[in-house]
Amino acid sequence: MRGRFITFEGGEGTGKSTQAAMLALRLESFGLGVLLTREPGGSPGAEIIRHVLLSGAAKPFGPEAEAMLFAAARNDHVRCTIEPALASGKWVICDRFVDSTRVYQGTLGAVDARFIKALERVSLGGLNPELTFVLDLPAEIGLERAASRRSGSNPDRFEGEQIGFHERLREAYLALAASEPGRCVILDARASKETVARRVWDTVQARLKPAMAPVTFENLAS
Repeated sequence: MRGRFITFEGGEGTGKSTQAAMLALRLESFGLGVLLTREPGGSPGAEIIRHVLLSGAAKPFGPEAEAMLFAAARNDHVRCTIEPALASGKWVICDRFVDSTRVYQGTLGAVDARFIKALERVSLGGLNPELTFVLDLPAEIGLERAASRRSGSNPDRFEGEQIGFHERLREAYLALAASEPGRCVILDARASKETVARRVWDTVQARLKPAMAPVTFENLAS
């Protein structure tokens, strides 16, 4: 049986990595095969491109060039990591995926939607997440959390943008989620990580029906 594909999206500091990891652990506690991965990255070739993108080395070439680099990384990630895992029956949990390109380079970078779609046709091969969690948080709170997480190190290419960028980013994610309610679920990331994780789990059980008996969040291994 083919595996299921879930992604986490949202602005900087919204807790995507934390929630993706918590969901992976809970699925694994039931004996399900799980692959936890991320973008940009997730495969040897994509991790190299990740460094180029997040270091800001590609920024001078413009959002179109960044979109192409993200697509190249995603193509390697899908071919080498995601598709083999899904084919083997694993649940794939990904911290960011194609929606990030649609929002960061598409909406905010003003890259033509037709160009974004063309890149998706090449890089995805028809693959799309079955369920996407959009973690929503006021921009200033997200940036504060991101700064605390860095522990004094320099912000990456996108964290270093001005507050107005991050406010527009939040709006773009909310608009994207509203346009695809069958796939996207917006969660208030101001809540505690345990509360958000409970809502994630309830949604996964309701929408994807994992191959397990229904359980309450409190019964899961922490």
